[in-house]
Amino acid sequence: MKVLAAMSGGVDSAVAAARAVEAGHEVVGVHLALSRMPGTLRTGSRGCCTVEDSMDAQRAANIIGIPYYVWDFSERFKLDVVDDFIAEYTAGRTPNPCMRCNERIKFAALLEKAIDLGFDAVATGHYATILTDENGNRELHRAAAWAKDQSYVLGVLTAEQLAHSMFPLGATPSKAEVRAEAAERGFSVATKPDSHDICFIPDGDTRGWLADRVGAEAGLIRERDGSIVGSHDGALAFTIGQRKGLHLGVPSPDGRPRFVLEVKPSTNEVVVGPREALDLAEISGDRFSWAGLPPTDPHTPFDCHVQIRAHADPVAAVAVVRDGSLVITPNVPLNGVSTGQTAVVYLGTRVLGQCTIDRTVSAVPLPVA
Repeated sequence: MKVLAAMSGGVDSAVAAARAVEAGHEVVGVHLALSRMPGTLRTGSRGCCTVEDSMDAQRAANIIGIPYYVWDFSERFKLDVVDDFIAEYTAGRTPNPCMRCNERIKFAALLEKAIDLGFDAVATGHYATILTDENGNRELHRAAAWAKDQSYVLGVLTAEQLAHSMFPLGATPSKAEVRAEAAERGFSVATKPDSHDICFIPDGDTRGWLADRVGAEAGLIRERDGSIVGSHDGALAFTIGQRKGLHLGVPSPDGRPRFVLEVKPSTNEVVVGPREALDLAEISGDRFSWAGLPPTDPHTPFDCHVQIRAHADPVAAVAVVRDGSLVITPNVPLNGVSTGQTAVVYLGTRVLGQCTIDRTVSAVPLPVA
């Protein structure tokens, strides 16, 4: 096959590209330029897709012996990921920009261009596995090493995208093995630290970054009953489940800490309450998709597991498509989940689909006065 290897400049994508070559494929490496700030450089393990990363990818491609290109996706990235991130926070939701990047850049814009150029598949360094059922349908599954599994962030892929995706690292037992292989191949990235945090906010200061772009206005912090317990300098940077940095002026009657339960951009207010008020009995989303074949009858409730963060434990649940939404009822309440997050549904190790959470139902109703 003719394969386009997406090379981020990290150790995983470099080894994935090398393995694709050894599997007999005709491979071309490509690095995505996602920022138009040419002076951007990586600091430690923060950020990705920088000038430094591009050079690291170039060196790995040279050792592998494959053609290498840099494609400018900065405009698309700004529109589909950065602007979406700002819009979601402005609406009081907590977005996952890595999910949007996989959905709209790496497996939409990049894959679309690759197919137009005659490539059969895009290979990445994600830790996930694609299996084929007895009828030839492709399914997305967890990686062999659950500790490194990245199937959650790939939950947005559709059946058509899975048909053109390749994950050469899916069966690898550990990241240590990948690093050892990279060292044997002579890749300079063998000991390069993994990236983390939001790539377009490399210093990790989300609150300051948002304030610079949408402004910050002082407002009130209220309890669930509406009583005022403090004030803030800008509601947008608060996240559901946050405990630190609230600086409340009124202690709780029982002396227990309060947590952020809701952010209301329309009134510029933050709602706080006890930890147990974070428990959710139901989540749902209108924006849902299936990673391969959908359930035989998605309008009939079916057993599954739901995962609401990349490194969260899966929780047993029942899901159903009702009134145009994917509705998920966990067997035990989910805690600290925000609208805007992604809920990925699993059947065993298989990723069945996902939804962006639009609505939540609390397991702890507000006490009647």
